[in-house]
Amino acid sequence: MNKTSKMQEEKHLTGTLVLSVFTAVLGFFQYGYNLGVINAPQMVIEAHYSRVLGIASIDRSAINVSETDTNGSMIFPDLEGQDVSKSVTSSHHILTMYWSLSVSIFAIGGMISSFTVGWIGDKLGRVKAMLAVNILSIIGNLLMGLAKFGPSHILIIAGRAITGLYCGLSSGLVPMYVGEISPTALRGALGTLHQLAIVTGILISQVLGLDFLLGNDDKWPLLLGLSGAAALLQFFLLLLCPESPRYLYIKLGKVEEAKKSLKRLRGDCDPTKEIAEMEKEKEEAASEKKVSIRQLFRFSSYRQPIIVALMVQISQQFSGVNAIFYYSTNIFVRAGVDQPVYATIGVGVVNTIFTVTSIFLVEKTGRRSLFIAGLIGMLASAVAMTVGLVLLNTFAWMSYVSMVAVFLFVIFFEVGPGPIPWFIVAELFSQGPRPAAIAIAGFCNWTCNFIIGMCFQYIADLCGPYVFMIFAILLLGFILFAHFKVPETKGKSFEEISAEFRRKRRSAIKGPKAATELEDLRGSQEA
Repeated sequence: MNKTSKMQEEKHLTGTLVLSVFTAVLGFFQYGYNLGVINAPQMVIEAHYSRVLGIASIDRSAINVSETDTNGSMIFPDLEGQDVSKSVTSSHHILTMYWSLSVSIFAIGGMISSFTVGWIGDKLGRVKAMLAVNILSIIGNLLMGLAKFGPSHILIIAGRAITGLYCGLSSGLVPMYVGEISPTALRGALGTLHQLAIVTGILISQVLGLDFLLGNDDKWPLLLGLSGAAALLQFFLLLLCPESPRYLYIKLGKVEEAKKSLKRLRGDCDPTKEIAEMEKEKEEAASEKKVSIRQLFRFSSYRQPIIVALMVQISQQFSGVNAIFYYSTNIFVRAGVDQPVYATIGVGVVNTIFTVTSIFLVEKTGRRSLFIAGLIGMLASAVAMTVGLVLLNTFAWMSYVSMVAVFLFVIFFEVGPGPIPWFIVAELFSQGPRPAAIAIAGFCNWTCNFIIGMCFQYIADLCGPYVFMIFAILLLGFILFAHFKVPETKGKSFEEISAEFRRKRRSAIKGPKAATELEDLRGSQEA
């Protein structure tokens, strides 16, 4: 990149653009916070559930609890043969049911609402839609913050369900908005901020969840409802943010308003080139019928790009990163760490640091290559993790191999497979099919999140330390898929990506079938 290009990028990075992107990704901060916040105060909240429900409280330590997974579910050893009374067993089942529902209802809310992202984004506009859905976050956090003053199990479940509805909508609206307001040269770097906001939210929730801060019997409602402060901040900051110029120009046909919005976002830069790109995209959008979620799968011309969009979401969730966090505390204990909770927070810090690193790498290295490199690194780390866990009782030093593998796995995840799926979907589709594609990709991500949360416990119990070989096999499949089917979108406008796929599609007519793997991507959108 030459000096002139760098100066243009700096010029494009205006105060309004920074404010708009920061405000939007506060939605992902809330997503991350709500993912992580439920873990730390589990014992305290379950004890409160017991008092409210009038049932026997379960002393988890008395029945030798071995681990807690990333979704807050406790893993118990086989109780057969132990002297546990029927009443205590019944209480355990009731508490487990309410706790599992408290955790999983968040993902269920996200799955449901993610389907409506395209509709609400087009109906209200990007900024007004984010304003409207923030009300859900405020209501949900308010219910959780007041949980101690009512039927806590009902208020927490209702609060997390409503917050999940918000996060499902936000996880689609935010990438849509950020992708449309970002200059082409900065689109990848700014898109990476989605993942940075998530890991920052998780890290802050972990720190605040320490028992001497908010993770205690007195302050846990404040801990659960604290992301409402971010929702309020986002609500008022959104009032200062301009609407997406692409939405105004292409969807509404408001040329002058789009130019004013672009002027606010770009400052003194000449908007002629971007306006010309929007005009081309508008002409293409006018020549194609409105694309629904059903049509993305029904028509062969859209099938290939939506498969790519869904697979990058699946690879993010099924890569095994949740499993790494699941085993991390146990690994740190076996390695002799006195306070494993702080080591786990250390993993969160590494998460955050290398997500920041990916912001700078994504525009230099490219999406596709960084995504594949991250998957390869995770594969190697998963194999090392398996070896370390299997030989842990034979060689004491294997615990350190496992510790290193934990950190390397997280590092490789955050430089590629973690952040890239959040914004590459918006890059693969033009204005017409983009809302529908983002909606179904978001639904896929939330569904995979829910499946991992519900099923991993049983798989881990069945496979033990060999569970990471399952993820290693999956990672190998994801690497092969990415190598053959995921395109590079670095530094290209939507029109340039479209033109490239049109050219590939035309050349594919004379080529073998293998050459057509990516050539239908977005081709029909320009036909």
